[in-house]
Amino acid sequence: MTTARHSDTENSPDHLQRKLSNRHLQLIAIGGAIGTGLFMGSGKTISLAGPSILLIYMIIGGMFFFLMRAMGELLLANLHYKSFVDMAHDLIGPWAGYYLGWTYWLGWVLVGIADLSAVINYLGFWLPDGASFSPIQQAMISAGCVLFVMGLNLLTVRLFGEIEFWFALIKILAIIGLIGVGGYMIFSHFQAPQGAIASISNVWSHGGLFPKGTEGFLAGFQIAVFAFVGVELVGTTAAETKDPQKNLPKAINAIPVRIILFYVLALFIVMSVTPWDHIRADKSPFVELFLNAGIPVSAIIMNLVVLSSVMSSMNSGVFSTSRMLFGLSKDGQAPGAFGRLSKRAVPSNGLIFSCTFIMGGAVLQYFVPNTMEAFTLASSLCVILFISVWSLIMVCYLRYRKLRPELHEKSTFKMPGGVWMSYVVLAFMLFTLVILALEPDTLKALYVSPVWLVILGVTYHVLYKPRMKKLGRELVNDH
Repeated sequence: MTTARHSDTENSPDHLQRKLSNRHLQLIAIGGAIGTGLFMGSGKTISLAGPSILLIYMIIGGMFFFLMRAMGELLLANLHYKSFVDMAHDLIGPWAGYYLGWTYWLGWVLVGIADLSAVINYLGFWLPDGASFSPIQQAMISAGCVLFVMGLNLLTVRLFGEIEFWFALIKILAIIGLIGVGGYMIFSHFQAPQGAIASISNVWSHGGLFPKGTEGFLAGFQIAVFAFVGVELVGTTAAETKDPQKNLPKAINAIPVRIILFYVLALFIVMSVTPWDHIRADKSPFVELFLNAGIPVSAIIMNLVVLSSVMSSMNSGVFSTSRMLFGLSKDGQAPGAFGRLSKRAVPSNGLIFSCTFIMGGAVLQYFVPNTMEAFTLASSLCVILFISVWSLIMVCYLRYRKLRPELHEKSTFKMPGGVWMSYVVLAFMLFTLVILALEPDTLKALYVSPVWLVILGVTYHVLYKPRMKKLGRELVNDH
């Protein structure tokens, strides 16, 4: 095994292999995005915002379409970019690459921790009423999940892509199944045990589309944004994509549309069958729909699907963190060990490092035994980190338009709306951060987030800058 060094020869053992096709790309991103946020978070978002949640998802999905297009144009403008970290490093400066890479890594570690609390929540479905897992049992379940995901990721990239493809497919088929069953219940005017009759009018007849007013509408954004975390995964797989000029645009155009479609349609059906004010915040509305329908077998199947979907989201996350660490190591921004690949061309050291941290996060469940509370805290912190990542991607686009106008002219995959649309997306990101400050449980996460900035600032100046000087690569900013 040769040690990691900057080179562009594709087949050398220190290089990631281009093995992911269009279907893999699409489903890795859909698999990462359709997970806990939809299956678990939607119960809470519906209880906060009521039916206006549909509008929230459409607004956020629209913003993400432009974000993805900006990222797609950038990645295709320079195929040497392994991920958006290289992009930030090149267009803004080394500090941006450092910030982006490590923040993205921590974001996905937090998603992994949120996913673990979701797994425990779902497994509680099979416990007798009133029973819950002891802290020891919670820790053992968490450890089992992390080891399972780590094992999957240590396989070859192609095999990982294949497994993730089937994982995500199960999810998609389940959502289509739910839409089908729910649709039948609506047309047959199904009556739930509590007396509610399934009808499309349930969406607006319980207090209108904005039953919780502006406040409720705004509060819904926080968890809804969490549901979109993962659509940018395409940007971390750029170095492992077959025929990127053809496959990246395809995946980028399709993903936001599909996600909006799945989210909006699925939740519309859920709220038509079960009036929104009957949906519990701490339960998955998808499982509850089948339980209310009096079909316990399908509720069990749905719960298993929801479990596999959470595992798939965690799987995508662990995959992306290891690639991030690999890219950072190549730029000298992370320990060299993360830049070494196993015989199967997998950055295994980075994988083990990420999984160790997710496992450490599981220890938090001792301190926050309420899984919903743990989930909200982890997801809010995660949203703050991801908002800063997405904002920096947009800043990269603005820098690229300023510094490389000739590349933009040549581009065959231009971002619609270009510069002014970038400012709209950035304003939306800022707006989401302001909203986080309005909710008491998400405000906690806002208070904690500056700690991360301090850690990054200190490590950048203490570890990274001296290392760069040592390597003789003077920082651009210092010239």
